[in-house]
Amino acid sequence: MSKPAGFNYGWVVVGAGALMTCVGFGSMLSLAVFLQPMSEAMGWSRAGVSAASTLNFLCMGVAAFFWGALSDRYGTRIVVLAGSVLLGLGLITASMATSLWQFQLLFGILIGVAAGAFYAPMMAIASAWIEHQRSLAVSLVSAGMGVAPLTVAPFASWLITTYDWRTAMLVIGIAASALLIPASFLVRQAPEPAAPSGAAGAEAPAVEWSVAQALRTPQFITLALAHFACCAAHSGPIFHMVSYAMVCGIAPLTAVTVYSLAGFSGLGGRLALGVMADRIGAKPVLVAGLLVQALCVATYLAVGQLGEFYALSVVFGLAYGGVMPLYAVLVREFFGARIMGTVFGAVSAFASLGMALGPWAGGWVFDTFQGYFWLYVGSFGIGMAAVAVALGFPSPRRPSQPALRLGPAAA
Repeated sequence: MSKPAGFNYGWVVVGAGALMTCVGFGSMLSLAVFLQPMSEAMGWSRAGVSAASTLNFLCMGVAAFFWGALSDRYGTRIVVLAGSVLLGLGLITASMATSLWQFQLLFGILIGVAAGAFYAPMMAIASAWIEHQRSLAVSLVSAGMGVAPLTVAPFASWLITTYDWRTAMLVIGIAASALLIPASFLVRQAPEPAAPSGAAGAEAPAVEWSVAQALRTPQFITLALAHFACCAAHSGPIFHMVSYAMVCGIAPLTAVTVYSLAGFSGLGGRLALGVMADRIGAKPVLVAGLLVQALCVATYLAVGQLGEFYALSVVFGLAYGGVMPLYAVLVREFFGARIMGTVFGAVSAFASLGMALGPWAGGWVFDTFQGYFWLYVGSFGIGMAAVAVALGFPSPRRPSQPALRLGPAAA
């Protein structure tokens, strides 16, 4: 009723969210670009520098839950504003670190905590603003993560080549603050639904959950485990993609293009699967995407030529990129908007643990077996487990779900 004709401000919020995930995750993942020049300039081991990345994911996972809860209680704007300030502060202070442990703490903790402020809260508020194209909206917010390797990483590489790693990290910190702090003020809370019944009622959850009840449901556990297994299955193959291509005889610079193509394809997957989910539902698209992801992981063991790597990376990117926003859609459809930030933050915490596991496991496999065979076999098994778990999630709009009623909560 009160919406301006022909315009939904929610799309402005979606755009701000895409910028935040791009800059936030791009800054965090740019550590891969800094790895070699930092190691050579400072004499720090690559394992020591890489440990900051593990801290990133662990801190992001823990912080995502608390940021989501704060966004539900106090609003999303203050959360993303705090995250923007922390991100700039982490990059600027990390650029001044004089010892490895200082860098690990400043980059690993501050930037990990900051990155957690953007993803879950912005996915939650985008889903609250956009009703009829919800899957597309959250996919666009998530798409910022797909754009990051194509924007922040090349910018960081150019800065390092032109100046040095300290100047590059300092400039990125200043630029991140200049972009994200103003963007935070574009974020507004979504208006309350005009009508709680009728058409809108079809979108409302059957039970008004509290956070404590929601986190004990089989549905939350199912989504958390599926997201964990999904990320554990693809994080190792993604992180070690360049190294595996080089093991197969692909030249180093060319191997990087295989990784870039997978990232670009992931951007398209987020949009394509988001549109499909709006048409046929998030659950069947999620299950199909997870199955394709698992099959692609196994197929890497059968490729060896550059053209084969390119073709497989396109399909793999479509699958792993496309499924990521769908967990937010299922959380919103089942648990509703009121506690979505908290619940999806908790689900994202499990995803971050999966993302932290894959790169470490891949490195251990290579060091132990002098090859990546068991990484892809293990990742395929975990990927199929994700499919099986996702199949167990019930359709959110079934008229009767007696298993969901936990005592007096149904009242």
